[in-house]
Amino acid sequence: MNGFPRGKAAIVGSATYGMGEAPGLSSMDIAVNASIGALEQAGMTPADVDALYICLPDNMLSGLGFAEYLGLRPKITENNRTGGSAFLTHLASACLALDAGLCDVALIAYGSNQRSAAGKLVSAAAPDPWEGPYKPRLPVSAYALAAARHMHEYGTTPEQLAEVAVSARQWANLNPDAFMQGDLSVDDVLSARRVSTPLGVRDCCLVTDGGAAVVLTRADRAKDHAAKPAYVLGAAAATTHQNISQMPDLTVTAAADSGPRAMAQAGVKPSDIDVVELYDAFTINPILFMEDLGFCPKGEGGRFFEGGRTAPGGEIPVNTNGGGLSCVHPGMYGLFTVVEAVAQVTGAAGVRQVPGAKLALAHGNGGFLSSQVTAVIGAGETL
Repeated sequence: MNGFPRGKAAIVGSATYGMGEAPGLSSMDIAVNASIGALEQAGMTPADVDALYICLPDNMLSGLGFAEYLGLRPKITENNRTGGSAFLTHLASACLALDAGLCDVALIAYGSNQRSAAGKLVSAAAPDPWEGPYKPRLPVSAYALAAARHMHEYGTTPEQLAEVAVSARQWANLNPDAFMQGDLSVDDVLSARRVSTPLGVRDCCLVTDGGAAVVLTRADRAKDHAAKPAYVLGAAAATTHQNISQMPDLTVTAAADSGPRAMAQAGVKPSDIDVVELYDAFTINPILFMEDLGFCPKGEGGRFFEGGRTAPGGEIPVNTNGGGLSCVHPGMYGLFTVVEAVAQVTGAAGVRQVPGAKLALAHGNGGFLSSQVTAVIGAGETL
């Protein structure tokens, strides 16, 4: 059964704020500023919002605080958090609520000042009593386990992992909002300080500030608010575990479930997708996700990233804003995959625009490869 309202909801505003460093601002300030930007783009004000989807890293009641900050009176206030995938879950829920007539305008928002305030990743996960005695450096050690297993099973090499970071940096060099820019070679990645074998510091995402927001309304209202709306064609979620020691297979994520369902809802297949936006917390992530989403066979992910295939000018553009590895990673990156997908399918991505991009896949990851959410976003021509 496919009950998703394909193309019935549209994103009419999207924005980022405080990318990289935003000293002096709280997470809430950053989320509010991103939201104001997205609403202005849609020709709306906070008074138009009647459904709020949000989670902040340092405020478990951020839905209430955010509504108070902007004077909102939402009919729906959703504070669900599944880690970095939460915002794509919010996207799916907002589409269903809009289609059901439960709301007219949905705002999804995020902000974090983790770089300015803490200088390190702010984790919301409770420590696991069975893993704790081994003193893992979480989250990186969890992803290092997955990388090591993939290398053992499929012969994936450190050089192939490094290619993921190099591809992301090449895209970041085209994005004026990207925090990390400049030359980055495979040798640079391999010679960087090791953090948790086999991952070095250049295999790991950034620690930045930053916020993002998107505004949705029903498709029949979308053209009143955006010259080029972006339509949500499918969205699906799947969860397999929380702690990495409980992951059923370290080389297979729940994207193998969420991806096919989202693409079936959208009526597309991987070869139809023009641009792919993945949650690249670590270099192993895109390798696993490209396999599990069906862009290549299991075990071929490392080879898939060789030779600049996903870099600017490559066959399949991946993480065209520079991703969490080189653009921005304020703790939970998922909403930035949606913002970049919207930019690409509406032709608003500037010099990094993928020519003719009409269909984008955005994919969020939460926890330790635990929660996976896939969305398919298309231009008007894809309806």
